[in-house]
Amino acid sequence: MELRIANVSKTYSNGLKALNNVNLTIHKGMFGLLGPNGAGKSTLMRTIATLQDPDTGSITLGDIDILNDKTALRKTLGYLPQDFGFYPKVSAMDLLTHFAVLKGISNKNERKEIVQALLQQTNLYEARNRNVSDYSGGMRQRFGIAQALLGNPKLIIVDEPTAGLDPTERNRFHNLLSEIGEQIIVILSTHIVDDVKSLCNNMVVMNKGTILFEGTPSQAQETVQGKIWKKMIERSEFEAYRKNYTVISSKSLEGKLAIHVYAEKQPDGGFESVASDLEDVYFTTITKN
Repeated sequence: MELRIANVSKTYSNGLKALNNVNLTIHKGMFGLLGPNGAGKSTLMRTIATLQDPDTGSITLGDIDILNDKTALRKTLGYLPQDFGFYPKVSAMDLLTHFAVLKGISNKNERKEIVQALLQQTNLYEARNRNVSDYSGGMRQRFGIAQALLGNPKLIIVDEPTAGLDPTERNRFHNLLSEIGEQIIVILSTHIVDDVKSLCNNMVVMNKGTILFEGTPSQAQETVQGKIWKKMIERSEFEAYRKNYTVISSKSLEGKLAIHVYAEKQPDGGFESVASDLEDVYFTTITKN
């Protein structure tokens, strides 16, 4: 099964063009949608999830026409939005059971087995009787994945799932997503480069509603190989360098700035070549477009 997005555009009433003729084919596995805030990622995710309609274009999942048969898509979709709330003073066990009822799992014994299995899979079983509103951020996200897995979905969408998580919870969440992505299509929408680098077989870089790059993370790195240059400068020099070079990123280091510059050949003045990584690709793509 594959997800096909063809010629999808969306302009909001305020004139913002959130999606600009987006074309993608997404297969089973982890797919990374990488871009800054405001790139159009959430608009695309909401459109795929049938929460809003595009102005033009078509979206299909296998033989399901998503825009014309929203109910069929919703039966096979798991969705973890960027922000989602919880009922106060309701345990994880009870809340997931409630979601299972809404998902149409009507057999009581089957529902209980499924809920318990999902809490085990997301490492929440020991905390099943705690209120979800009292969970840590990472535990809430894992609960969000548990509810997204109800009903054996063929497509799961997760929107900025690791923002704000500590390194331990992020690693735990990565492992969970990797396991899920072996069987179905998982779309990971994020602005965190390391999430895509760690998890995704294929990816796009998106900005201002447009797909700027599509391929594997290694192919992405090849596009800037030999074209990234580094130099340590004083903070007071930054504006001058920014005017004269394509500065794609800067980091504080021992009181100075380490800048990365994109250039086809070595710039003058003490720049040294550095091996490119996915972060350089991301910043180069966003900066140049």
